[in-house]
Amino acid sequence: MSAKPFTSVWTRERKGRREQGLSRDQIVRAAIELLDAEGLDALSMRKLGARLGAGATSLYWHVANKDELLELAMDEVYREVPTPVGASWRETAGAIAWGLRGAILAHPWSVGLIGVLPGIGPNALVMSDLLVKACKEAGFQGVDIDFAVGAVVAYTLGSAVPEAAWRGMLNRSGDSPCEVQTEMMPTIEGLAAGHPDLLEQYKDYTASGIDPLIGRQIAFDYGLVALLDGLDARRPRPDTGPEERGTERVRGERAAQDAPRTSP
Repeated sequence: MSAKPFTSVWTRERKGRREQGLSRDQIVRAAIELLDAEGLDALSMRKLGARLGAGATSLYWHVANKDELLELAMDEVYREVPTPVGASWRETAGAIAWGLRGAILAHPWSVGLIGVLPGIGPNALVMSDLLVKACKEAGFQGVDIDFAVGAVVAYTLGSAVPEAAWRGMLNRSGDSPCEVQTEMMPTIEGLAAGHPDLLEQYKDYTASGIDPLIGRQIAFDYGLVALLDGLDARRPRPDTGPEERGTERVRGERAAQDAPRTSP
């Protein structure tokens, strides 16, 4: 069986606005407004058309299906990620990480599309290209560039995705983060009774009075700085040989760990 051919809204030429019809930008803006207000499952072409006071023909002039519309919406999310010019590699990586986190939290429906739809729109490519350039500027070479870029993106998504879900839970409950913490305390005390270190840490954090939203920002910054410090330590220096650079050094370390051990 032959593979299904790859299709994307970005692989064909953009159509102009029909006479007295909606523009593609109008349709995408309305779709994002609907997604922000009601979530991913609420979006349908019929519902969007009703919101715009237009028939399905006006929508399908610009996109072949709902997935293509979501591709356009996702690329607008990536547009919100800052792309600094003339900054150091650390400043660039940090700005992109913070910007991507902010964009995901502002549009939590995007969580369901990351890794599902291809991120090959113009804004996604600008962000990715800038991050690649930053890692090259840092001195990474070859596949190590991909690993460094992947580390920054994976850390950001790994932090932002569960936070977006947590914020969604808060919105649905109508409670503040502090109220949820207080309500959960008796349950945590019972379930974690056999884990005194964990329970003590939870109690200390709750008693500190730190706003959980601020605490998550601090935690993200802490982890990001640690990640960038780690990349800084691994990036090649001008006076190092190939065996001491990036992936080659890791391979050497693993080879040493896997080597058979002999008695002294």
